[in-house]
Amino acid sequence: MTSTTTHTKDLTPIEQLEKLDQSLSALGFSEALIFWDSATLAPKNAVNGRSETLVHLSEFYYNTLVNEHIHQVLIDLEATKNDLNDLEKSKLQFFREEYDKVACVPVDEYAAFKGLQALSSDAWEEAKEKNDFSIFEPYLQKVIDFQRKYIEYRNKGGHPYDTLLQDYERDLTVEITDQFFDRLRAVIVPLVQKIKDSGVTVLSPFEGVSYDVKNQKQLSDLLLEKLGFNKDSGIIAESVHPFTMNITKDDVRITTHYYEDNILSSLYSTIHECGHALYEQDIDVALGFSRLATGTTMGIHESQSRIYENNVGRSRVFWETYFPLLKNLFPDQLGDATPEICYKACNYVRPTLIRIEADELTYALHIMIRYELEKQIFEGKLNAKDLPSAWNELYQNYLGITPDSDAKGVLQDVHWSEGLFGYFPSYALGSAYAAQFEVAMNKDFDVNKAITDDQLILIKNWLADKIHKYGSTKTPEEILLIATGEPFNPKYFTDYLLKKYSDLYNLG
Repeated sequence: MTSTTTHTKDLTPIEQLEKLDQSLSALGFSEALIFWDSATLAPKNAVNGRSETLVHLSEFYYNTLVNEHIHQVLIDLEATKNDLNDLEKSKLQFFREEYDKVACVPVDEYAAFKGLQALSSDAWEEAKEKNDFSIFEPYLQKVIDFQRKYIEYRNKGGHPYDTLLQDYERDLTVEITDQFFDRLRAVIVPLVQKIKDSGVTVLSPFEGVSYDVKNQKQLSDLLLEKLGFNKDSGIIAESVHPFTMNITKDDVRITTHYYEDNILSSLYSTIHECGHALYEQDIDVALGFSRLATGTTMGIHESQSRIYENNVGRSRVFWETYFPLLKNLFPDQLGDATPEICYKACNYVRPTLIRIEADELTYALHIMIRYELEKQIFEGKLNAKDLPSAWNELYQNYLGITPDSDAKGVLQDVHWSEGLFGYFPSYALGSAYAAQFEVAMNKDFDVNKAITDDQLILIKNWLADKIHKYGSTKTPEEILLIATGEPFNPKYFTDYLLKKYSDLYNLG
């Protein structure tokens, strides 16, 4: 198969790059709609047709990008790079990296992997529902095998896992990530132990109580409105695993999941996904219909979801301000609860099995577990069949608990079914970025006062101006310098955790 979409001889090289950008953005639009449909409304038996469609779409994507014509366009533009404006330079860099990343993989293998992702995701969902890892195992092994070959094709040197890490966070390596997690571990582990030794108990109005799903949905809608989500450019639906889908900046879709016995799950997944959505909706319109009209890296993207979920949503002032909203929807369930009781309950520190429901302090330990497993996979020490037992062993080592089922263990996250190895560390990086952004934000205005005054729009506007509007035209390092005036410093995050939890548990 060949593509002639960019073979227009009367266009300049930069115009041809723009044409390529539009063509690939259109293909991305189509693939995003297919993914959204598969996660929300598609019938069970649609998976095979979806898989076959993705094979053909990805083959067309490959051939539109990887051909002699585009290769020459990139060479011509690189030779005259100094004549390009900043946006054009960003596009050139993006498509050079995308070209090199895709071109090293044979087209048949590239397309087959896209089809595999659809089958694997469907198998994961069935395996989780039936608590049967054996349903998912053969698909997961195929995904792992492809990723191992992909690393060989890229041939970047260094630790094999570096290649996958850098697909989600530019220049991230195992060495850097190990140092980052060592720093977090040195603060989190003793802090968790101090909390355990403190003897402080927390009464929760959220446990052992049924919260009507209909009212939870109403709460989600109200929270999205408060946070500034543009409902003319986005929607919310339900899925097994909450996610955000940025089809374009004017079509940003999020999902959540509702549990009658766990209102905090939908509350915080809605806030979390809204943080992602605001990033996409606030990208500068000047970027247009472009592959650059999305977040720069997953670490920066996760910082936006984490700053809303944790720094805002799990703060004392958030509960003091918005507790009446919840009390109005759930008067019987909340009973004699107070904002302070709810604040302490949503920050209650204890080992838990489910990552997305973990408290803010122990959350990073869940990420470290996945990181260690992924490292071992790509060091050749683990295969799919080994993961349930390895998972359980690390949960016992890190959190002192062992899953009683694979559904609550190795099957809980969707990421591996989609081949997203290297993604998980971005969650922890995002939390650290978020702490640094909050400190910088407080230099421009009082964040707590903005929340107290029901002026979350001030937070949204600051983030839009410092981060969102740039899309993918800035690196994480550049974003940090623009927003905070300094390079990445994880001490802001560890200081944040120490201050917050020392206060919560009277640690002195």
